[in-house]
Amino acid sequence: MVKIGIIGAMELEVATLKQELTQVTCREVAGMKFFDGMLEQTSVVVVQCGVGKVNAAMCVQILHDLFEVTHVINTGVAGGLNDKLDIGDILISNAALQHDMNVEPLGYAPGQVPGLDTLSFPADDKMKQGAIASCERVNQDIQVMEGLVVSGDQFIAEQAVRKHLIDTFHGDCAEMEGAAIAQAAYLNNLPFVIIRAISDKADHSAQMDYPTFEKQAAYHCAKLVAEFVKTYQE
Repeated sequence: MVKIGIIGAMELEVATLKQELTQVTCREVAGMKFFDGMLEQTSVVVVQCGVGKVNAAMCVQILHDLFEVTHVINTGVAGGLNDKLDIGDILISNAALQHDMNVEPLGYAPGQVPGLDTLSFPADDKMKQGAIASCERVNQDIQVMEGLVVSGDQFIAEQAVRKHLIDTFHGDCAEMEGAAIAQAAYLNNLPFVIIRAISDKADHSAQMDYPTFEKQAAYHCAKLVAEFVKTYQE
């Protein structure tokens, strides 16, 4: 039976989804509140993990160990790196990596986690295609595309850093949790996908754009996730 864990870093990113749940129970673990219930006919657990990679990875492990989810969705906002993405558009992950993981002096590629057999963590293809199709149905006023999510424990708001993420990793969007969720899901053999609405351009304008557009971006994400969950079949 499908049971989907839905993770957002901030309350804004999960509030709409929580309101749609039925048969809900809430359990607090490690400071996170896990809302276990039904979204239409699908069993889900909705949780705000908090900001950053440590919180995000812990959340996946709890979802796996205590709630026995079978799939993971990470929803939220991100800074755009691909110039084809406008503010408000949606990026669906085909893979994710940690841009602030750097063990180059020991011979590893930028972003590579020592001891693992992959540089980036690939999203589940069926979930990716389902998310794209769901977005096209419910968010017809915006663009959706797939691409690489790059994650690190920093808010990107400098042109030089943005350029580094593009030149080094060919990233399409930058945020602070996705790759940690991807790595934890990968190690636990959980199919996953990351859904990101672009709230800013990850450059000198980010401080101004983010507060203005985060609500709209999170709303588009929530509509997409709700549609995906309601229509997804194993």
